[in-house]
Amino acid sequence: MEYRRFEKGSLDWSSVGYGMWGLAGWTGNDDKEIFESLCSAVENGVTFFDTAWAYGEGKSEQMLGSLIRKFPEKKLFAASKIPPKNRKWPALRQYSLQDVFPASYIREYTQKTLLNLGVEKLDLMQFHVWNDGWAEVDEWKREIENLKSEGLVGSFGISVNRFEPENVLSTLATGFIDSVQVVYNIFDQNPEDRLFPYCRENKIAIIARVPFDEGSLTGKLTPETKFPPEDWRSMYFSEANLKETLPKVERIREDLPSGIDLPEFALRFILSQEAVTTVIPGMRRKQHVLANIKAGDGIKLAPDVLLALRKHRWERGPKQNPTP
Repeated sequence: MEYRRFEKGSLDWSSVGYGMWGLAGWTGNDDKEIFESLCSAVENGVTFFDTAWAYGEGKSEQMLGSLIRKFPEKKLFAASKIPPKNRKWPALRQYSLQDVFPASYIREYTQKTLLNLGVEKLDLMQFHVWNDGWAEVDEWKREIENLKSEGLVGSFGISVNRFEPENVLSTLATGFIDSVQVVYNIFDQNPEDRLFPYCRENKIAIIARVPFDEGSLTGKLTPETKFPPEDWRSMYFSEANLKETLPKVERIREDLPSGIDLPEFALRFILSQEAVTTVIPGMRRKQHVLANIKAGDGIKLAPDVLLALRKHRWERGPKQNPTP
């Protein structure tokens, strides 16, 4: 496993981390199988785990807490997120900071996360949505500085709204944010324009999420794929979106080098970007873990392959989503 420098923290991150959204609330989950996959990740060098209170209203955080207790000899990096108070994803411009992240609420949910994890200090807390219009509001800055000075949180970050990678640049300029979590994959290449250069120059960590475009870039979806109504993917992959997506996936297959499958190709594309600190695929089964960690060996795609992948960039706009 390759480990990449987190400049504003004391521990480097595994280049392949573990995204824990799908572990609580998605259909087809088996808690025992999921915990075995988490353990396998630790045993194979994964040190970065990303969760959120919104993932099962604390259930995913509790899973991570159990994992931390199972491996007391390992230093696992725990990252979580504060849900928006108004429970709206994404954060729209008309929402005030008081609607979404008032100071008392930031503290309340930090304390809930610490309790769920069973730890005294959280390595990284993130705002689960954001709007750059809040950049100059002092309330959130004072509260995160208080939480850091009290030893409750090591670092603070922002999970940027889906398809809005630049809706954070003014906030980063304040100097209060240590990491940015952003949708980045073969389709969603927009973060390369301004966000990645800024973060590299200012030593801000990048957490790349949704590496498989919620599943399309695994190559497993077909025109007949259906998700249960209670599974949020039934909304993301509407009939129209699925019909538009599948031909684009097939065109990516044309650029696959020999000896590599589509999921590994998708991860290696992301990790070939120097600005990325870690990528967090969701992994609900041990075989997923073993397959995905292969991409964390530090070997990057060839420059000509990366150049060919530029033509698959897909410009998409923000949408109202249940949770990103």
